[in-house]
Amino acid sequence: MKIDQLNQLIDCLEDALPQTQCTKCAYPDCRGYANALASGEVLPNRCPPGGIDGILRLSQILEPIFPHDAFELHPTIDPECGLERPRPVALIDPKACIGCTLCIQACPVDAIVGASKQMHVVLSDWCTGCDLCIPPCPVDCITMIDVTANQTGWDAWSTELADIARARYHARDIRLDREERDNDARLAKKANAKLAVINAENPSSEEAKKEQERKRAIIAAAMARVQQKNHGS
Repeated sequence: MKIDQLNQLIDCLEDALPQTQCTKCAYPDCRGYANALASGEVLPNRCPPGGIDGILRLSQILEPIFPHDAFELHPTIDPECGLERPRPVALIDPKACIGCTLCIQACPVDAIVGASKQMHVVLSDWCTGCDLCIPPCPVDCITMIDVTANQTGWDAWSTELADIARARYHARDIRLDREERDNDARLAKKANAKLAVINAENPSSEEAKKEQERKRAIIAAAMARVQQKNHGS
């Protein structure tokens, strides 16, 4: 399969996923699962939020690409990935929340707002019900509340909700990348200032000269790590 065809297939598969970015499929995000599906390495039954309807959608996309017997269509979601269920949203108990920000860091779509040592609030219209905020909470103050009654899978979702979730997921990635680069720039500026001070020193003994070189080496190594990281990204 040509690269363009493969990318089109991945795009179609990703569009058939509800974009919860929940990682229940054992991949880092919906795009990662779509990549694995396009390569034929996994079955289309690993997305609990998509449910049975999601399995059918993915299978219809894959069937013209792979022989039908290349994957066995399971009538239910793979149990190791979870269960199909109504769409939930997270609710934070304001009396128990200690403002640790761990849930904010875990949310893949920036649906939780708050500040350190202040109560956090879930923006329910943006919450994908991914459950990722629950494990890091040290005081167990987050509860998942079903909001779609008996509707499960894609019956509990819509293309509009999926598009919003995907846009917010990508926006978060951009924000995190920008914040990391800004932090690296601040650290580099601080390191350069410290290096200038060290270079201005005029050590009078061999021991002092060795100490000066040691400090230079530490700063140079730190700056090299940052440059290597930025180059790799």
